Amino acid sequence: MDYMNEKREYKFAGKCGACQTLNLTYDRELSLKMKKVITLLGKFGHVEEIIPMERPIHYRNKVQYLLDYNGGRVRFGLYRASDGGIVPVDHCFAEDPEASSVCRTAKKLIDKYRLSVYDGRRGLVRHVMARRAFATGELLCSIVTTDAPFPRAEEFARELAERQKNVRSVSRIINTTSVPLMMNGEETVLYGDGVITDTLCGASFDISAKSFYQINPTQTEVLYGTACRYAALKPGDNVLDAYCGIGTVGIIAAGSAKNVSLTGFDVNSDAIRDAAINAEKNGIAGAKFYCMDDRKFAISNVRHMNVIFADPPRAGCEKRFLDFVLTHKPERFVYISCNPESLARDLAYLKRGFKVEKIQPVDMFPGTTHVETVVCLSREKADDYRKESKMISDEKSAYKSWSNLKKQMNDLLCDSLKGKISYFYTSYHEVHNAYGRATIQYEKKEIVAFSWDRQYEQVQDIKEQYKKMNNVPSMLVDYEGSLNAYKVANIAATKEKWMPNCTLCETDFLNSLTIYLKTDIATSLRSDNYLLRVFAYMDRRVGKRTLIKIKEDVEKLPDWVKQFYRIRCEADGIIFPPKRI
Repeated sequence: MDYMNEKREYKFAGKCGACQTLNLTYDRELSLKMKKVITLLGKFGHVEEIIPMERPIHYRNKVQYLLDYNGGRVRFGLYRASDGGIVPVDHCFAEDPEASSVCRTAKKLIDKYRLSVYDGRRGLVRHVMARRAFATGELLCSIVTTDAPFPRAEEFARELAERQKNVRSVSRIINTTSVPLMMNGEETVLYGDGVITDTLCGASFDISAKSFYQINPTQTEVLYGTACRYAALKPGDNVLDAYCGIGTVGIIAAGSAKNVSLTGFDVNSDAIRDAAINAEKNGIAGAKFYCMDDRKFAISNVRHMNVIFADPPRAGCEKRFLDFVLTHKPERFVYISCNPESLARDLAYLKRGFKVEKIQPVDMFPGTTHVETVVCLSREKADDYRKESKMISDEKSAYKSWSNLKKQMNDLLCDSLKGKISYFYTSYHEVHNAYGRATIQYEKKEIVAFSWDRQYEQVQDIKEQYKKMNNVPSMLVDYEGSLNAYKVANIAATKEKWMPNCTLCETDFLNSLTIYLKTDIATSLRSDNYLLRVFAYMDRRVGKRTLIKIKEDVEKLPDWVKQFYRIRCEADGIIFPPKRI
């Protein structure tokens, strides 16, 4: 089959929601992923061509099937995230067939042993998980249950292993939460020793049921190989494997150079246990792994790291950990991300101390919109921040520190412009689907204008009807054009139901506005980012008329202030037209 140019026919496509791009050719899917990465990360540097998967089917080494008791029938299938339902399937485009076969055999044994199925309130079995090691062919299976008694559990596990010859481990994991597919509860091994062994980039790894392990081992070798190449370890380097899981990328990298000191951390205690075993198994002497989150590690660690690997969850790195990276200044920071959005946010934060050298997307999840990206950052400071340091040095006689300098400039800019800046404040009211809008003069903190607004097409013949209503709040009548109508099927009902007895909404709006005037408006006006955008004539919360008003005031500011904000705007990627200053 020509995977690049032929459409992938799959009868369950779109039903479970996991695979969003099966209606496209693989070549077109890769183009969409490249466009996404370039849009989000292209501003940081050149994006290399995405590395495709040679055979982009049946790549998932971990499969999970949910069970549900509904209407007298037991349903067994894939979880549908959109509504929490179950999609019965006889095969899956992405799943490994052998792992899927283990789950189906487990379902037959559940029926044979007459085990009850969880129905939302009572029952035993909730879902079945199977994982396969592609290099060795070994399989493990976990039966996820409530804390109800599991009769003949060991007999069940032995028969499962007999029917599926490559099964090396069967365990029970308890889930007492309301969250489907959760596997954080107590685990009891029913058959085998609780792990399977896989080989990745020449290193051997023990994998337990609850540990994180990349779901596409074929592309993981490409991903980690790229990361290790970017790291370019030297003998004697101190290496940190952040969010290490079972220690894969750190152990693989440490094996490429002599006398490398490896440290890792992760929040999963099972993964940390596996990581320590795997390091010893692969001859990485002195490796240390800690069970803690990124915030705690950033606070407690004092050891300098030459190279840092980070493979965080979709939410990205915690700010305190990024501050740790900026403070410790490793020679290279290799960031592996499964979410370009959070990666773009973190790279923007790291710009103050690192320069992006390489950006390499890898297609780890064919058939979906998700993409993995490896980024190499070097300790060399970006040009914009060199300019900032020089400017601080030039002004150090008057301003002793960066924070002092910034505060003085912000104060100067606020004092110059505050009489001409107006804010727009909006509050939404769900009961009537209406927006209260107010224009506020910053310095006097007075309401310049107020209106209720509906987000629909205006119908002129209804406008006068509203003005005749007895209970319309006074502000609605006081401001011309404030009664924007909306178009619905039943206009008569609309006339009666829009804003009846809405003095409560008006009071709520004014109360929230009062709080805003006392706190938020003053804080946000003095925020560095807000002032940058005002200075660059780009702030969305300040109208064009206000920007025209403040232009002359900005031009009168001292040259060193204008230079400061010009540099800050360039550093943050804000367009700063030179003609305007």
